[in-house]
Amino acid sequence: MYTVVGLGNPGPKYAATRHNIGHVVVDALADRLNTRLSVHKQTNTQSASTRVGVGPGVPGEQVILGVSLGYMNTSGGPVSSLIAYYHGTVDNLIVIHDELDLPFGTLKLKRGGGEGGHNGLKSISQSTGSKNYIRLRCGIGRPPGRQDPADFVLSQFSSAERKELDLVIELAADAVIDVIERGLEKATMRLHTPS
Repeated sequence: MYTVVGLGNPGPKYAATRHNIGHVVVDALADRLNTRLSVHKQTNTQSASTRVGVGPGVPGEQVILGVSLGYMNTSGGPVSSLIAYYHGTVDNLIVIHDELDLPFGTLKLKRGGGEGGHNGLKSISQSTGSKNYIRLRCGIGRPPGRQDPADFVLSQFSSAERKELDLVIELAADAVIDVIERGLEKATMRLHTPS
């Protein structure tokens, strides 16, 4: 079983911001897997239980999709509650998040490592007691000029970026499905190998 969490902030004010790309990818996954996220009060999330890889005679892998109902810097509590509620493991947690250190549209998979100043990741590492979860890093690039990174991540994508955003979201959803169906190593090789 995998728990797939998209990081972001709640509410319409933040919905289209760079910081919420994780939320958007989880919404795309829910659409693709014909499910809907609903409020789960016990874990302070919107979540859904579904299956990936379902076919004739194949039950598929159980997957929990979720987004926190709290703010980015308190993501850890809801994420660890979601894992506990469904009896999951941190090793099978996939966290989708924005990444300042990658150019816009670049996607990278990795397991473990530091948090790079990302408050959502810091909160998850602290609450779960582990950094050994899988991260799908969605590049948003660096702020232009002297713009404060905190302001940049809470701003909306540029018009040029919005033209490519749907494709980036689809590729990110593909990468998550790939991890679940083929394993992290094969998914990473496929994602990181230029076509």
